[in-house]
Amino acid sequence: MIAQVSPWYAHAAQRTAAAPAHALTAPARMEWSTHPGRGPGAEILGPDLGRKRILELGCGPGHNVAHVAKHHHARVTGVDLVGLQVRRARSHYGSIDGATFAVGHALHHLEATGPTFDAIYSVFGAVGLVAPELLLAAICRRLHPRGVLAFSIPHPARAGRRPSADDRPREDFVTMPDHTRLPIARWEFDVHRWGAHLSRTGLRITSALELCHPRRDPWPTTLLITARKR
Repeated sequence: MIAQVSPWYAHAAQRTAAAPAHALTAPARMEWSTHPGRGPGAEILGPDLGRKRILELGCGPGHNVAHVAKHHHARVTGVDLVGLQVRRARSHYGSIDGATFAVGHALHHLEATGPTFDAIYSVFGAVGLVAPELLLAAICRRLHPRGVLAFSIPHPARAGRRPSADDRPREDFVTMPDHTRLPIARWEFDVHRWGAHLSRTGLRITSALELCHPRRDPWPTTLLITARKR
């Protein structure tokens, strides 16, 4: 029920109405930002992902799950809050070996699932949209020792904004396919504050990258953080 009143459900419903899902070829590259081709690919999840167990929190239509399963031969589960998105992902990539999709809230899925993972990632997904003190602790519990967490979020300084000065979320907006905007709450930290939250849950930052469009944006648009379980 939560999903059906969320902006993410409205976003998926508009996408579905505009273009019914059909089978797609797995993308040749994993994307971490809104500007294709910028930044690293799946290699930041580990040097050899073959047969590794990987989880995406907030998989949307499944493009990154499909890439990692098809081109890196990993066993990848994509979880999304919105059933419409999961149905689209299955329509797009359900035939790819190693790619599976599940409906659920990221935190609930982590708390209910049994397996542990070699890597967990989020691309403008659950990280930043779920209370960090809860979500990061749940992620750490589900990672193997030395397992990797990687997440990309809207850069807290995009368009001249300032990072949050405290640990509270602040109002942001999701732009719909029809260009309307719906409000959401988002945690928008700088690297130092993310590092503090990660450290408290047993994770340590190993890299932080600022990604931007080379010509269009004077400010960075995406913050990509990689961490490892101690």
